[in-house]
Order: sequence, then structure tokens, then C-alpha cells
Amino acid sequence: MKLNSKGQVTIPAALRARHGLHEGDEVDVVEEGGALRIVRVSGAETRGQRLVRHMRGRGGAKQTTGMSTDELMELLRGE
Repeated sequence: MKLNSKGQVTIPAALRARHGLHEGDEVDVVEEGGALRIVRVSGAETRGQRLVRHMRGRGGAKQTTGMSTDELMELLRGE
């Protein structure tokens, strides 16, 4: 790996997959005995938690169509 001009490195995809690291995950760089370790920030939201928070409240029929689920089903069924 090479350090770029901004001090950034790219963690290889195989290592990210093996350790469950995803885009947006928070990590810290910790110095231990003259070496640097990359560690996941404890208590940080997981990728799934961020996705759920982002999507919460976006799937309701009322929000997207102005109709309740029952009204939408009635329309679709032709009742």
C-alpha cells in the first residue's frame, strides 16, 4: 500500500470483507508498541443500522401517494 498525499491508504477488499468493514464504517488508527493498528470504533452504527435509519419512514403508501394502504389496495383490486 502507498500513503497518498492526504495521508490515506486503501484497505484491500479481501481484508475489508474478512473483517466486515464497509463504506462509512468508523475506524481509529491506534499506535501500539511502535506499530499502527486499524480498529473499528466501538459503539459506532453498523452499516445495517445506518441503512435502517436512512430508510425509516420512506416506504409507507400514505407518504408516497397520499393514500392509506387500505385506499391503495381498494384501488388496485377495483373494489
